[in-house]
Amino acid sequence: MSLANTGTMRFQLPTRLSADELQELELTCVAGGQDNMPFPAELSFQPGEMAVVRSQEESGNVLVPWNVEGAGQVMARTASLMERDRPYQLALELVRGKLNQVRGQASDWGMGGLESTPELDALIRQATRGFGRVSTLDAVEPDSAAAERVLGDCYRAAEHLVATYTNQVFRLRHERQPRLDTLLLCRLGLTPPAEAAAAELKRAFNAVMIPFPWNRIEPSEGEFCWDEIDRLLHWAQGCGVPVLGGPLVDFSGPSLPDWLWQHELDSSSLASALCCFADAALRRYRGRIPVWQLASACNYSQVLGRSDDELLWLTMRLFECAHHVDADLQFIVSVAQPWGEYLATQNDCNSPFLFVDNLLRSGMRPASLDLEVVMGCGPRGSYCRDTLEFSRLIDLYSMLGVPLQITLGYPSQPGPDPLADPDMRLSAGHWRGGFTPEVQAEWAADFATLALCKPSVQAVQWVHWSDAEPHLFPHAGLVDAQGNIKPALAPLARLRQQQLRV
Repeated sequence: MSLANTGTMRFQLPTRLSADELQELELTCVAGGQDNMPFPAELSFQPGEMAVVRSQEESGNVLVPWNVEGAGQVMARTASLMERDRPYQLALELVRGKLNQVRGQASDWGMGGLESTPELDALIRQATRGFGRVSTLDAVEPDSAAAERVLGDCYRAAEHLVATYTNQVFRLRHERQPRLDTLLLCRLGLTPPAEAAAAELKRAFNAVMIPFPWNRIEPSEGEFCWDEIDRLLHWAQGCGVPVLGGPLVDFSGPSLPDWLWQHELDSSSLASALCCFADAALRRYRGRIPVWQLASACNYSQVLGRSDDELLWLTMRLFECAHHVDADLQFIVSVAQPWGEYLATQNDCNSPFLFVDNLLRSGMRPASLDLEVVMGCGPRGSYCRDTLEFSRLIDLYSMLGVPLQITLGYPSQPGPDPLADPDMRLSAGHWRGGFTPEVQAEWAADFATLALCKPSVQAVQWVHWSDAEPHLFPHAGLVDAQGNIKPALAPLARLRQQQLRV
């Protein structure tokens, strides 16, 4: 990609970076604009230095994949930087960016009534003083090791800030409502869980999502097979668990039927096929499934190769068709990569935030908007981030005025997963200690707790139940391929018991 030289920033790199970490830096980009989403940048590397050339004439943060002590391999960010001849010390600028984010958020929440704690104040002071020391040293002799230690302090302060916020928001909400009405649900596979696993599932979740894989239901055009869905729905209703359905269409997943590619895939023909399937499913289960996830990844389609305008039009057509079947049904639409990672390599599409805004401006009013926050997986998932970045993401999309559903997922082990989408891989950083069942449990506890405390979030969904059935994201289920329940289910069950109606 060749970009006009609208602004170059040069960064001095620490000498300790490994070959893998240097390769990871190739994902560096610049973020800016009202929604602070990425846009393309041109990178060049010389020994000990990285240059970033912006593609747009506006200030922004530089987003950098970085190994942060205690936090993992996460997408860190600088503060807004100006162009200058002298290179920046990258580690120091990441400290400046995170400290600015932490102090700014603490101030914003403080004005909203957040009561700080002595421990939080001490952590922020420690990070601030550390930044003062390393920034003074940088003027004489850069010390990237010291800067990286302070960066770890900043992330620990961010973690404690979010925990303080979460505890106080729950306390205030429970003063008005002892148990919240928020849904905590899990997307099932097509096979009903075994009896022992089913008992654990019902203990953790107050609703389930039944999948509707198009390729399994309509393997040949016009010939529908509903047996697996009927069996699963009968099981769920027999358990007394509220049922949601979907997604009916995954714009960027392996569930699209093979026969679809036998047609000329112009937008009109594709819309007709989508609507025929949705119409058949909605009519068959009308009166039994009141809430439907109509589409997922409606902003992101590597499979169909559609432009933004076409994806927008297809989503609207699908919504119109569904509304025509039954105007009383509730419909959810989902966006993938809500931080907009795909924008770093594409010039000709809107951010996911603007995509949803355009949907709403067109007159489409979904019951809720689902944000797919599945970390550590690519190309469809999101690069790993900390809970403060996650909180800011939820607050950004809350500005649209639509209730939110958050779909969460994180892998429990490295390596290939034969039942996952073969195009998916673990290539988007990692949380804390990497991919283990214990880290997955920590991730589930931290991110689900934060999502559930937000008043704008009406549902939190785990991405899929079992790794023993075909699924999209590798190793992200709550049951492993051998049928054993993973540790991540326990914190989700505790959350339900402590916070939600049971």
